Amino acid sequence: MTYDFDRIIERRASDSVKWNRYGADVLPLWVADMDFVSPEPLLQALHERIAHGVFGYGSPPLELADVICERLAQRYHWQVTPDQILFLPGLVSGLNVVCRAVGQPGDEVLVQTPVYPPFQSAPSHQGRRLKSVELALTQQGEHLHYAIDYPAFEAAITKRTSLFILCHPHNPVGRVFTTDELARLAGIAENHHLTICSDEIHCDLLLDGGPHQPLASLSPDIANRCITLMAPSKTFNIAGLGASFAIVQNPSLLKQVKAAAEGMVPSVNVLGFVAALAAYRHCDDWLQALLGYLRVNRDYLIDYVTRQLPGIRTTCPEATYLAWLDCREANIGANPHRFFIDNAKVALNDGVTFGPGGEGFVRLNFGCPRPILIQALERMKLALAG
Repeated sequence: MTYDFDRIIERRASDSVKWNRYGADVLPLWVADMDFVSPEPLLQALHERIAHGVFGYGSPPLELADVICERLAQRYHWQVTPDQILFLPGLVSGLNVVCRAVGQPGDEVLVQTPVYPPFQSAPSHQGRRLKSVELALTQQGEHLHYAIDYPAFEAAITKRTSLFILCHPHNPVGRVFTTDELARLAGIAENHHLTICSDEIHCDLLLDGGPHQPLASLSPDIANRCITLMAPSKTFNIAGLGASFAIVQNPSLLKQVKAAAEGMVPSVNVLGFVAALAAYRHCDDWLQALLGYLRVNRDYLIDYVTRQLPGIRTTCPEATYLAWLDCREANIGANPHRFFIDNAKVALNDGVTFGPGGEGFVRLNFGCPRPILIQALERMKLALAG
């Protein structure tokens, strides 16, 4: 099939957070949802479920866990069993559950910044202390590149550090960490007896054709201390349906996570389950087409920023549909997020919210029809020209 990702869909009348946060004259390239219609088989499954007309309490479709296990085995050669899967209503809920499940009140949770803001808020919500260490920023050719600062990472660990939360692939810097990088990171965590939570929600969105490597698939020892969070939400643009899951292969650790969620975290809703099953069963051809479209968007964006936006540098995302722009040399003040809203009518994410290392940066969502991306970039160019 062919898919029309260039189609522009009016979203302001759909209660969209993305399109209604700012004024009607602002193009929103901020929060991480895409402006594409979800795959037809997924929509058809939802129509059929709605036609049933009854929406009482639901439970996971019996085959959903099996489908997930088959997918993990086929894509990553990772052997997971259905009893090791815990369904959750969202990855942010998962982060909070894990922070509550691991360690004791007052313990430290280690994260690598700049990073998705809920990584930084979840620890304090659950009575833990946030401990952050910055990724190492370098330049590769004309583009920004981030790497793990292993000495700084290990130096940040104390006797009170009980949990490390990894973002892989990384949001916002777009890195897909290599097997060697992951193994070295996991080795440090193991030496210091840390539990690892690996948020892998963007694992299906690798832009250059390489395979994703789940951290827990590296070895049984790593799996024994790892909680993996995944979801179809970013991949198939169904974040509003709230369906995700944790994979925990250590029975004792799984018991801790379930206990932390008990009475606090609701079940996935019935439509979320239907959408997840249809997405994983029937929508991989749509996904392949999407990845091709996102790859062209990424390449257009990088070329435009490099050639047309003076003083701004960008990452070359290996995964996700998010670019990370360094505006510190653009002579637009300390708040580029505000500058582009006021002067370009383009809304981006404020880099400050991503923690240390985010000052002077913005995050740009290129998961949109190319005409919108082009229009936004042209507005930014005019704003920079004064």
